[in-house]
Amino acid sequence: MKDFFEELKWRGMVHDIMPGAEDQLKKEMTTAYIGFDPTADSLHIGSLVQIMILVHFQKAGHKPLALVGGATGMVGDPSGKSKERNLLSMERLQHNLDCVQAQLEKFLDFDCGENSAEMVNNYDWFKDISFLDFIRDVGKHITVNYMMAKDSVKTRLETGISFTEFSYQLVQGYDFYHLYKNKNCKIQLGGSDQWGNIVTGTELIRRMDGGEAYAITTPLIKKADGTKFGKTEGGNVWLDKKRTSPYKFYQYWINSSDEDAKNYIRIFTLKSKEEIEDLEKEHDEAPHLRLLQKAIAEDITSRVHSKEELDKAIHASKILFGKSATDEINNIDEDTLLSVFEGVPKIDIPKADLESVLNPIDFLSEITLGEIFQSKGEARRMIQGGGVSINKAKVQKIEEMPEINLLQEKYILVQRGKKNYYLIEVK
Repeated sequence: MKDFFEELKWRGMVHDIMPGAEDQLKKEMTTAYIGFDPTADSLHIGSLVQIMILVHFQKAGHKPLALVGGATGMVGDPSGKSKERNLLSMERLQHNLDCVQAQLEKFLDFDCGENSAEMVNNYDWFKDISFLDFIRDVGKHITVNYMMAKDSVKTRLETGISFTEFSYQLVQGYDFYHLYKNKNCKIQLGGSDQWGNIVTGTELIRRMDGGEAYAITTPLIKKADGTKFGKTEGGNVWLDKKRTSPYKFYQYWINSSDEDAKNYIRIFTLKSKEEIEDLEKEHDEAPHLRLLQKAIAEDITSRVHSKEELDKAIHASKILFGKSATDEINNIDEDTLLSVFEGVPKIDIPKADLESVLNPIDFLSEITLGEIFQSKGEARRMIQGGGVSINKAKVQKIEEMPEINLLQEKYILVQRGKKNYYLIEVK
């Protein structure tokens, strides 16, 4: 068993901690919870910080609760938001909840005895509470002045905040109170932007029950270059492979800067302090090998997706960035192939045209509609200079069409120069 708080400290994962929280953790096996937003059918890598907190919490011998907000997802949390969020139907929320639960089960142990992880849904207790009961039994304990003082509210006063979102901190506070009463939950964990909401919960517990509960928050992850963590040109990096392919997920970590990688390896992996320090030393001696980035990418991709998906992502990377043999690209599956080459020019040609073409010059200029080379002369010069590959094999002869094995029985990959790729689909 590791000391939870000490583990978080050396990993740089503590932002604020309420006095008494550390003593509570040392006193007994403690139950703590983190809330997860169910407004999408997948978590993204921003949620990984909180997932890892629960993983460390469980490894330290404590009991983690993962709260999925079936009720609060219908309201919307103003924290960190500049405008009102769209509300979801019950059917959509239930679908999202099921998907999020399946993702959390990849990280937490739900069957290990006394400190087994547990999923809770706040809709289960809110569905039977009337509005009048709530404002009478809960609302009277927290003043409007107290609620207005919260940063999440103050930052929205100029642009406008609905009563729905204004009341969110009361709803989240009641979650903590309910779990305190029914699950003996003493701590709420979350990102630093949740401090105000969490403290409202500890205040409700004190005022409604005379009890003591605590808050621990983690820093919000920022990238060294100032861009937002977890974002790419295509948007969020999701845990669901239908939204972000395992290849793109793997590449996100591989492409992290050295400075960010030293931060990420502490937060997102379970490697020990000694292992990480050894890796950092090796990395600093040969930074071009990107040992830190590879260690992070391999660890996280295998846990979020699978070892098989990791191997496919590594294989695809070698094909794209390495000098792979021609037969390697024939083994890449269609989903990975399309993921790797998403965004490159795509050309459709009839099968009959491919069968009738006599040489690579005609194929690369006329048959592909001038998309790769606009003239035969340009194609000839590039081939003679060794700058054209078909399915990763160099085109050697200008007068004879090379034998082409269609990838997945319908694709051809053409490479012009080092960086220009074209994906041809034979129809």
